[in-house]
Amino acid sequence: MTSMDGPSRQGARPYPLRVTDPKPSPPLCHCLYRLGGPMNLNAREQALISELTQALSSSLDLTEVLTRAQTTITQLLPSDYAALCVSRPERPGDYEWLGLGAPGVLFAHYPELAAVDFVRESVVKHPNVALRDSDMLSRKELKRSLLYLRCRELGLPLEHVMAVLLDLRQDWHGGFTLYREHAQPFSAREQALLNWLTPYLVNTVRNCRMFGSEAMRGDLLDALFRHQGAECVVLDPPERERLRTPGATEILKRWYPELKLHDAQLPSELREHLRKLRAPGTERKLGVDTWVRSGQQRDLKVTFVELPEQRGSRPWALVFQECSRAIPMPEQWRQKISKREADVVQGVLSNWANETIAHELGLTLNTVKTHLRNIFPKLGMESRTDLLYHAAWRQKPG
Repeated sequence: MTSMDGPSRQGARPYPLRVTDPKPSPPLCHCLYRLGGPMNLNAREQALISELTQALSSSLDLTEVLTRAQTTITQLLPSDYAALCVSRPERPGDYEWLGLGAPGVLFAHYPELAAVDFVRESVVKHPNVALRDSDMLSRKELKRSLLYLRCRELGLPLEHVMAVLLDLRQDWHGGFTLYREHAQPFSAREQALLNWLTPYLVNTVRNCRMFGSEAMRGDLLDALFRHQGAECVVLDPPERERLRTPGATEILKRWYPELKLHDAQLPSELREHLRKLRAPGTERKLGVDTWVRSGQQRDLKVTFVELPEQRGSRPWALVFQECSRAIPMPEQWRQKISKREADVVQGVLSNWANETIAHELGLTLNTVKTHLRNIFPKLGMESRTDLLYHAAWRQKPG
């Protein structure tokens, strides 16, 4: 558990009940869209968001990033304190906590609070969507909730919260929560701002988790060579290539056979996507920095990562991953069935028909059907649909 020093919790922080901002001039206006319609950013908010997005991409050390971003977050979304948690894939249900002024007692007691945490229960149903406490419970229900009562016993009068589940589409997920100890609720405008900010938080946590621990052991660019399960190309935009990992060329040849043998230039569609990402004023939406090319049984996923400034330039890494379309097989299942049966199950999880499984494994159709009849009772399943559902369910965050 990691916490960072923040502003004192003594005394009430003044939250403006109503703020009237001057109408921004059209060239400076960016629109946020929410259920209630568009909302214009004023000049102050634009400046804060610009400062914040720079801070969020300034390092691959998550603690360092949040330290730099803390003051700006507090100005943009006033709160008594905030916290970011990131799951630990090796320890399901356990989280690494990073506090922005949050008291350590909150983290120390969270394991016992988790069972009654209505905030987590609510946001997990709506990943990457900011929710206010009023979206989760009525005021009466909140004041009667075990989380509210237990926090007051701990000296944490948490009157209002706003939170979002950060779905990283990896083995891990995260959560970002803002807390207020006083009676001023978070506004719809603040909720819209957090929704706008969410893609940047997702990208920051993902990038820090992908490369942060490796980068601490040496030069950042060398760290890209050590990243497991992926190949990388690093560019100084627009097209000057700094390096590529040994397997990157092989992946590109498989997916772009038209490339010449010694062609050092990236395919035009990847160069064009990078150009769009770097265009001034481009809004960073969820998924926009991930590009996918579909194949017959596998997909090529390219993640565009803006790296911290190095020696006066801001390089980009293109991370290439070949992804099977199959749902991963739970390891516990492999222990209950034979190797050949596991091959058949993997075919089902690839959404192959029985005929395709038979062809790929060199079996007869009747043998495949026999394997499935034997597999279902061993795994406690009734059908292919049941098998697919339970395999997918085990992949959900939480």
